Amino acid sequence: MKRDWIAVARLSLLSCMGALLHAASPAQVGLAPLKVPGGPLEPATTQVALYYPTAAEAKPVAMGPFTVTGAFQAAPTATVKGLIVLSHGTGSTERGHTSLAQALAQGGYLVAALRHPGDNWQDTSLRDGPQAGGYFSQRPRQVSNVIDAVLQDPQWKARIASDHRGPRVGALGHSAGGYTVLALAGGEPDTLRLGQHCAGEGATADPIFCALAKGLPSTPGAAPASSPPVADARVRAVAALAPLGAVFTAQSLARITVPTLLYEAEGDRFLVPRFHSGWVAQHVPNIERVVVPKAWHFAFMDTPTMPLPSPDGLIGANPPGFDRAAFLEGLGAALTTFFDRSLQ
Repeated sequence: MKRDWIAVARLSLLSCMGALLHAASPAQVGLAPLKVPGGPLEPATTQVALYYPTAAEAKPVAMGPFTVTGAFQAAPTATVKGLIVLSHGTGSTERGHTSLAQALAQGGYLVAALRHPGDNWQDTSLRDGPQAGGYFSQRPRQVSNVIDAVLQDPQWKARIASDHRGPRVGALGHSAGGYTVLALAGGEPDTLRLGQHCAGEGATADPIFCALAKGLPSTPGAAPASSPPVADARVRAVAALAPLGAVFTAQSLARITVPTLLYEAEGDRFLVPRFHSGWVAQHVPNIERVVVPKAWHFAFMDTPTMPLPSPDGLIGANPPGFDRAAFLEGLGAALTTFFDRSLQ
């Protein structure tokens, strides 16, 4: 299993450069909600939080367990560098990665953070209910529906930068969201591989994930044998944070050609790295991999203002000596630099 320490050094340098550019940016962050109607393959309406650059004054507002700093319904800048879709983890929320979305918006991007229908803090039916057989195909399709809607929206379609390949679109995801963006890039799930993983070594070595995966399809007959493709050619760069990776086939990961940035939490117990991020890093060509020392799985989320439990303890908990706020500040700058480099 390779460990790309050159990428670690490069991304550390880019993070520092990005932080300087980020600090010099005059942009504030605008906030607006968007409702995306369902499509033929994904009928549910999707709630989306838009973050974008604006000249209006931003103010902090408490939104549930997270604090969002922005100017609500403010006028956006005349243009944005591109569209970044943001996919949260299982059972989570579109507001859980606000600091990263705000950093990208300050860096000039429109960020569309969706609340995955059936897999959010209010509704887990896509993971645990009768819809579970479509989990691995519906999540990426939900993101593609959001891309469709934003690129067709009269307020945004002329503002999003384009080139000869079309609009500049990237994707960012954490945990199950990391799976989602890698699937959009061409990764394909193998439900038999998932079942073998959790029936074998994963049962004891990857216990949190395998306990959650009991409702997911894990045998060839548990999901449609020939579901429609979920890769989206409009997505031109992806960043996966502590992704769910054990379900991907090695062959499909090897065919991913878009720029791919992978962040691995060294102390991740929710998605044990050697089965998930390590598997992805081993097979995606030219991947940039950053291993975050000491970090636990939820290091990539904002710290909530109230205790939020998870199968791996409180979401806001950190290992001794880990400064989540400082890490997220650097990560926001590094992500902005990555998408600048990959999309411009």
